[in-house]
Amino acid sequence: MMVPPRWIRRLVIAPLMVVLAVVLVTTLPVWLLLALAASPLVPGHLRVPRLAFLAVAYLVWDAAALVSLAVLWVASGFGWKIRNPTFQRAHYVLTGKFLGALFWLAKWSLHLTVDVVGTDPDTGMPGRPEIVVSRHAGPGDSFILIHGLVNWFDREPRIVLKATLQWDPAVDVLLNRLPNRFISPGRPGNENLEKTVGALATGLDENDAFVIFPEGGNFTPRRRVRAIAWLRDRGMADKAARAERLRNLLPPKPGGLLAAIDAAPDAGVIFVAHTGLDRMVTVSDVWRELPMDKQLVMRFWSVPPEEIPAGEEERVTWLYDWWARIDAWIEENRPRPRPLGTDWTARRTPVG
Repeated sequence: MMVPPRWIRRLVIAPLMVVLAVVLVTTLPVWLLLALAASPLVPGHLRVPRLAFLAVAYLVWDAAALVSLAVLWVASGFGWKIRNPTFQRAHYVLTGKFLGALFWLAKWSLHLTVDVVGTDPDTGMPGRPEIVVSRHAGPGDSFILIHGLVNWFDREPRIVLKATLQWDPAVDVLLNRLPNRFISPGRPGNENLEKTVGALATGLDENDAFVIFPEGGNFTPRRRVRAIAWLRDRGMADKAARAERLRNLLPPKPGGLLAAIDAAPDAGVIFVAHTGLDRMVTVSDVWRELPMDKQLVMRFWSVPPEEIPAGEEERVTWLYDWWARIDAWIEENRPRPRPLGTDWTARRTPVG
């Protein structure tokens, strides 16, 4: 889906989001009554009211973020100092506050618990930048990861993400003000993606976290088949064979990660896996699975820079080895139903 030009996103879509939020808030009793009336017709405990609440809350959240960003823009001299260190830090603080609020809202709507296990990025590599390499599966996984990096580990993420996310006005404005890159894989004019990634990963400091999703998109069975066929068509039979053994992941595209490692040789690598959102692929999947009433488990593995292979081929093999390890972990940690009476929370449980 093509993203509209910046001027349309700023002058049309963003103001419309604020107006829509105001309208929904002022008419909220009507929407809640309609949702309650429809609730007996739909299986699941108060599914329609909870999802209606989440939808309205998200729109209000987006509008409130836009208003806050407008205040920062004015305070920076109408954008004059928006990229100096003080205002950049203010934007990261704002990111943490709004992501924290979003996940607090999810407590009632989704009944989700989050367990974090493995290496804590703060204790695994203190005082070092990190390259965070994550699987991509299900809606909201990138939000959860960035929320964790900002609010649990006090990191300032730099993210490579799809350009289509700019349809969300708050995401569009906020992330374009910070050192992030929106890309459109597979489209003309994107031949220098590795160069773009390398430039973004240059100059990471001790509290930065460069975030990349090597799969290039959410896992689906159809994308898995296409990705394996793509490898075979280009004569990469060994990689296609390894990709066929993956049941939960798309074969990784190593170019971006290799460029980031070259640009940030002092950075360690944190691999991230998660389970709990895997089954929500299509719109019907999302409707069936929500409200979740289940547990999300996130697993972190830390690799110090001295353990990262030096050669390109060795690094590609190393990445595929890690992908196989993550795939096996996902198989062993399928999501469990949420215990009744458990509050939405995030529990950090370091393991060896």
